Amino acid sequence: MNPHPLIYWTLGKGVFANVTRLLTSLKSYGPERIPREGGAVLAMNHFSYVDPPVFGTLCPRRVVFVAKVELHRTFGLGALVRAHGVIAIRRGESDRDALRLMREAVRNNDLLGMFVEGTRQKHGVPGKAKPGAAMVAIQEGVPVVPAAIHGSQDWKPGNFAPVSVAWGEPMRFDEYSRDGRGYRAATEEIEAEIRRLWEFLVAMHALGRPDGVPPRRAEVPSKAG
Repeated sequence: MNPHPLIYWTLGKGVFANVTRLLTSLKSYGPERIPREGGAVLAMNHFSYVDPPVFGTLCPRRVVFVAKVELHRTFGLGALVRAHGVIAIRRGESDRDALRLMREAVRNNDLLGMFVEGTRQKHGVPGKAKPGAAMVAIQEGVPVVPAAIHGSQDWKPGNFAPVSVAWGEPMRFDEYSRDGRGYRAATEEIEAEIRRLWEFLVAMHALGRPDGVPPRRAEVPSKAG
């Protein structure tokens, strides 16, 4: 048996998820939108180092995260992220090995988790998305599930700041060209949808985080213009 799923479900969904819930006040909006099977790309914004365990805890599926290669080289933490199947990527340069592993992950029916901005955003507002998520989705013909997080920018150990996640509807880009033009167009849509979900979370936090479901997209483009 591949050790990654075993370690994930015992440590990730067991120990670490319980610790995350203990230290963080979590709320999840629309998790039923996540496809329960099949390869897909989970495209997320990123504010804090607590984001990966929050997404991993709230997502009903195992997430194969993509993380900077420096984490794999950190003593102790490196062994842990490798055991969880985290894919290492060299930021700021072309990394064909990482792209190959990402494509293999969705081809193997995994949910590939990518923080689309490439690094944490320090001002509590989603930043510019990079094309990696769109590239994998278009090349492999799988959907992108957009997701936004809010509140983690204020979270610190012990302050129990409320952190919420909103899951979007799967986005398909089957008719988009497999080139820079298609990747850019799809990335713009993904970025806009993450921003819309984040704005929904901001509004829900202002209301005290009542129950609800993120509104559906009013318009779903069929292909790149």
